[in-house]
Amino acid sequence: MVSEQLQKKIDRAVKLLQSVANGYDGEIEVAYSGGKDSDVILQLAKESGIRYRSIYKNTTIDPPGTLKHVRDMGAEVLRPKKNFFELVADNGLPNRFARFCCKFLKEYKVLDKAIMGVRKAESTKRAAIYSEPTECRFYGSKKEHVEAIYPILDWTDEDVREFIIDRNIHLAPVYYDPDGTLHTERRLGCMCCPLASIGKRIAQFKEHPNMVKAYLRAAKKFRDNPKHCNAKTMTKYADIYEWFTRDVFFDRQSKFDDMKNGLFADEIDYKAFLEKQFGIDLTIQ
Repeated sequence: MVSEQLQKKIDRAVKLLQSVANGYDGEIEVAYSGGKDSDVILQLAKESGIRYRSIYKNTTIDPPGTLKHVRDMGAEVLRPKKNFFELVADNGLPNRFARFCCKFLKEYKVLDKAIMGVRKAESTKRAAIYSEPTECRFYGSKKEHVEAIYPILDWTDEDVREFIIDRNIHLAPVYYDPDGTLHTERRLGCMCCPLASIGKRIAQFKEHPNMVKAYLRAAKKFRDNPKHCNAKTMTKYADIYEWFTRDVFFDRQSKFDDMKNGLFADEIDYKAFLEKQFGIDLTIQ
């Protein structure tokens, strides 16, 4: 049994979904990411009795076990035209200032209405941006828009945890320790996402060193393509190893430049540095 306060939020969420669906003939998308919040909105969609399609947009770099969880939860899997590393080969390494990957892998329209697990409690930025439980969300152009519905916008982290435990919802593997201990404070996202903190991103690369090699291989394809001969990375960085080092280990170009222009800078072997950091041979043919 949930608390009285949470029950009121559940009731409001269900009524919101039912009101959005009232008089609407089509199915409503449940924007399902495989994360804990998307498991909550999926359960709410079930309890509301509305017609919906649970849709997972495969980023191709989600943590191990995510795809199985998505399928176990009955979500429909949409695969992108190009996977993440093909996009890197076309556009270069993504960073927090150039997140082209989200545009192609996640931020596109499927149905006219979409239920999303957005919560103000996730960050101060989201709390400032989102104020209403529904809005018109645009994807690149005025023609590509959806009515976005946020049934758990005002839910706290504790509300989410309480609901998950009460409804006995099994989450994706990332939320559990090997002994089965649940950690709802964790977040599911793309592996080695450029929006993650430097420390977290480096830790993920160390846990999955083959991701480093995949990044470098795609970066090499970008630099080897004659179409990209005028790209800034061709003159700014001597090779893919220097480029990758800057993007992963430094949050600002100025900090990287200070290190690069410092004492003994000419002797830096970025390939050797990365191999020492990640414990893997990074020779890219």
